[in-house]
Amino acid sequence: MPASRRALCANDSFADFRQAAHAALAAQPKAISPKYFYDARGSALFEEITALPEYYPTRTERSIMAHFAREIAAACGAQRLVVEFGAGASHKSEALLESLPAPAGYAALEIDAETLNQAQQRLRARFPKLPLYAIAADFTAPFAKALAALPSAPKLGFFPGSTLGNLDPPEAITFLRRARQSLGATAKMLIGVDLVKNPRPLVNAYNDGPGVTAAFNLNLLRRMVNDLGARLCLADFAHAARWNAGQSRIEMHLVAQRPTRIELDGVSYLFAAGESLHTENSYKYTRPQLSRRAAEAGWRLGQVWTDPQDYFMVAMLEADPDADRV
Repeated sequence: MPASRRALCANDSFADFRQAAHAALAAQPKAISPKYFYDARGSALFEEITALPEYYPTRTERSIMAHFAREIAAACGAQRLVVEFGAGASHKSEALLESLPAPAGYAALEIDAETLNQAQQRLRARFPKLPLYAIAADFTAPFAKALAALPSAPKLGFFPGSTLGNLDPPEAITFLRRARQSLGATAKMLIGVDLVKNPRPLVNAYNDGPGVTAAFNLNLLRRMVNDLGARLCLADFAHAARWNAGQSRIEMHLVAQRPTRIELDGVSYLFAAGESLHTENSYKYTRPQLSRRAAEAGWRLGQVWTDPQDYFMVAMLEADPDADRV
């Protein structure tokens, strides 16, 4: 569950969520975007997940960033405006900003307005002279207009936490292409991806003992109740994390424990026992896969950094000048 599945624009009404919920519950099989996990409670639960011992991606990525801090800072370069997609609490960007040579500023693009504002206040206290920009926008939708208001300094995109893995391959390419077009012809992008490995640590990372991930997954149903007025029994659903070897992805589901229903706006959606609502995918990458998808989106894969176990990779993408000639 990569660090930032945070994609829902904080300024959106619940109309989009309502429409998506009806479509998901009517579909066969039932599936909905993970961006609807996030309200203030969902954001807080996710931050709690990243500190769990089972959830290796955050600490592994952090160790890579710390161990190779000088190399990564040199690869990023000076006087770049850092643009973080799905910034959350901006904890990872703090360490990056500390290591960069004279950053030109920091722009956070984040789902939840409350989380965004709290992070900006903390960063303002820590970096009082650094220009800061807060953007409430959906990184799964076109965001060029939102970024167009930023200063014209060279950009460094920052997409940590293997959030790219939450996007299906075509969606990942679309996101990377939009980032390439929005950040400019001289842009770089520092990105984290979870690597293909033995499935045991993968499943454990999404099925922690304390049940924080289960609460996070079930928060989607809580949001249906609290924000949309849905009627359902939370106890009828249980969290499940599954490894799909054919797709190289972890899947999260909310599985009906018995025949049940969700009622929304007078419509009753039936679940058979064992039927699930598919709430998230987390794709795992190889280096060649990332290189191919980056190339399709107008990027070249540059330097990469990994941990000793090859669990996780931090990679530098560089805008391909030839992409502008196509």
